[in-house]
Amino acid sequence: MSTSTGARPAAAQGQFDHRMAVFGSDDAFVATALPFLAEGLAAPDEPPPVAIAAPGLLAALRDALGAAARDVGFIDHADWYTGTAANAVAQGAAYLAANAGPGGRIHLLMEPDWAGRAGRSPRESTEWIRYECLSNLLFAPFATTALCAYDVRTAGPAVVDAARRAHPGTGVYEQPPVLVRELDALPLPPPPQSAARLPAPEAVRAWAAGQGLPAAHAGRFGRAVEAAAAAHGPVAEILAWGEEAACVCELRLCRAVADPLAGFVPPPGGGPEPEQGLWFTRQVCAYVDVRDGAPGDGARIRVQYA
Repeated sequence: MSTSTGARPAAAQGQFDHRMAVFGSDDAFVATALPFLAEGLAAPDEPPPVAIAAPGLLAALRDALGAAARDVGFIDHADWYTGTAANAVAQGAAYLAANAGPGGRIHLLMEPDWAGRAGRSPRESTEWIRYECLSNLLFAPFATTALCAYDVRTAGPAVVDAARRAHPGTGVYEQPPVLVRELDALPLPPPPQSAARLPAPEAVRAWAAGQGLPAAHAGRFGRAVEAAAAAHGPVAEILAWGEEAACVCELRLCRAVADPLAGFVPPPGGGPEPEQGLWFTRQVCAYVDVRDGAPGDGARIRVQYA
């Protein structure tokens, strides 16, 4: 199975060109990658293109490129996709700032890491589809050309079908707010009856330490909750449950969050993890779920450390 975007001119400066390809064999991956990388090599005012993929795919691509491989960057996708979807946003933004040409110009061939952690859970998969969807807004000002390559042998048909809806030019593309609303329509499990009610966000650190989370991690978790509360409070109620790394805290807010990009936009000049707002919360925690209530109601921000 193979679907290639084919070679075509890169987007004009200031316009994110977000493509998708689907493949089911190493040969199909190489057939898709070669014209894309050739396009990047021929693009004016751009640094060398970069291929981010599984080691076996990179090896096949190097062989196919031959001497031209020295003009292409290669990154193991396990070194790129090292954490959550929000971490991938930070990684991408930092890489563009350090390595892209004027306006963010660079060709990136990106194969998500679906198999490195023995497969992703449905919840993790949902967050990665959210990342793919929101990338269209987050990177809109950049003249980056990204080709997301999906291997059906590891990603699976359900993930591929969802990813098509997050990529322009697939014929089934959904505008980011539409797809995000659909993802957020899935209800969260209710908190357990045993959930603790905490008096203030500052109480989370001591509570988490009491649940077995090591002091340094409890402090980091507490700071993540405090950052979310400071950005989106006032807070009407705080619930906490779970033990050790699986500690969960839910903030029940007095107002809606509304912005689907909340916590995904890197603060300007703040480094990879400035301790401010939901950005820091998303960088620290494995899961951050935001659910707005009915019109006039507040939102819930549910945070799980790991």
